[in-house]
Amino acid sequence: MSVSLLGASEIRSLAADLDVTPTKKLGQNFVVDANTVRKIVQVARVASGDHVVEVGPGLGSLTLAILETGASVTAVEIDHRLAERLPHTAAAHGVPAGALTVIDADALRITELPGEPAILVANLPYNVSVPVLLHFMETFAHLRSGVVMVQAEVGERLAAPPGSKIYGAPSVKAAWYGQWRLAGTVSRQVFWPVPNVDSVLVAFQRDTVPRGDEELRRRTFQIVDAAFQQRRKMLRQALSTVLGGTAAAASVVLEGAGVAPTARGEELSIDDFVRVARAAGPASAVAHAS
Repeated sequence: MSVSLLGASEIRSLAADLDVTPTKKLGQNFVVDANTVRKIVQVARVASGDHVVEVGPGLGSLTLAILETGASVTAVEIDHRLAERLPHTAAAHGVPAGALTVIDADALRITELPGEPAILVANLPYNVSVPVLLHFMETFAHLRSGVVMVQAEVGERLAAPPGSKIYGAPSVKAAWYGQWRLAGTVSRQVFWPVPNVDSVLVAFQRDTVPRGDEELRRRTFQIVDAAFQQRRKMLRQALSTVLGGTAAAASVVLEGAGVAPTARGEELSIDDFVRVARAAGPASAVAHAS
């Protein structure tokens, strides 16, 4: 028996059965178009035998599209009602036993994923998309690639290059882990309820060689946060709180890293920030950004 997908009427029926009312406040927008979920899976290059982790499967429309390829899925769902129903929905749609594992938990708090899935595919709730992505990239080194659907503004920021007006802390932190790119737009009309924002697909590929250890990552992220908290200021001023306490001390560190003290955070690549973090020395030398 092949896996069949959910249709719009069945999705609404499932929601009614579970007394689930999708709300814009919680960023809940269910995809009701089969072509869209298949497109996401195709962009993610999911194939038979792959192990995928999905965050926020909801009623299961994207979940079934992933399972349709012959891949296995570990789904992390914070809503107890949805987590309990999903295995039953999957079985009713032809999913073989053992192909789906549902974890009833907050994606921001989990620290283990059974079977170490290598691909992340998700329609992320708009209000937690960046924290979830960064938590998963930091916590699960076995995640090699993936595609997520997020609010257009968030996706554009994640994939923004240095020098762009929308380049910021999320752009730099995402780049610590690998390459990010915009991989398509998604019509508002494929969602229920129809959101009041546009959505995009963002694809990522983790770098094969890590940029550094956990201590260097923390140090780099502290410097990134400080740089963008005062993004209009020159780095010697913006980083004075975390690099020695004065603009003069920050200038010494920046010059040692080959970065102009008069530059601004939006001009620096992830590699530039890493050089600053290395020049700053051990974590004890970097105060927490205020």
